[in-house]
Amino acid sequence: MKRSIAEIIREYGPFPGAARVNGVTHDGRHLWIATGQTLQSVDLETGTVLRSLEIASHAGTAFDGKYLYQIAEDRIQRIDPESGRVLASIPAPGGGGDSGLAWAEGSLWVGHHRGRRIHQIDPDTGAVLRVIESNRFVTGVTWVDGELWHGTWEDEQSELRRLDPQTGEVLETLEMPRGTSVSGLESDGAERLFCGGGTSGKVRAVRRPRGGSP
Repeated sequence: MKRSIAEIIREYGPFPGAARVNGVTHDGRHLWIATGQTLQSVDLETGTVLRSLEIASHAGTAFDGKYLYQIAEDRIQRIDPESGRVLASIPAPGGGGDSGLAWAEGSLWVGHHRGRRIHQIDPDTGAVLRVIESNRFVTGVTWVDGELWHGTWEDEQSELRRLDPQTGEVLETLEMPRGTSVSGLESDGAERLFCGGGTSGKVRAVRRPRGGSP
């Protein structure tokens, strides 16, 4: 397993009216942050909030190319990002203990925080398709270039971990500064991993390693 120190290349926030960041996603242009009662769209160049949707947003956030998905207590809601309307709702597999959320390969991938696992689910029904076990708390999930990453935050120490998506084996870890929380994880599809910062109200952009171990 490859271990290294996370290279934080930028910090965003705190954001107006956002005491915490519970989840993050990227829509191809802008970052979206879940703050508890709102979903806020953030300009990545200036760090300013562009829009705010009144949506319950207690944990992970995802984007499928058209719709936003948001964990709200024990449900996952599908949201029209233009109107802010909730279009559909499915049960979250962790029954309220869910954390990170990602979209990949036509499925939603849901972190189960203290269950230390990631569920692949059907986005229309919520049916569990597969379970990947972890040996740390799961606080964020993302896919990029066929790589599965999850964030963890346990015993005041956070890491970003790249897993073998078939076996759950940890292939690589990026250690965050001690005391830095990770609540939500997202990729921009290129060199940046965005980490929600919990009660700091910040988002940290970490450089994604390239050419790591297979």
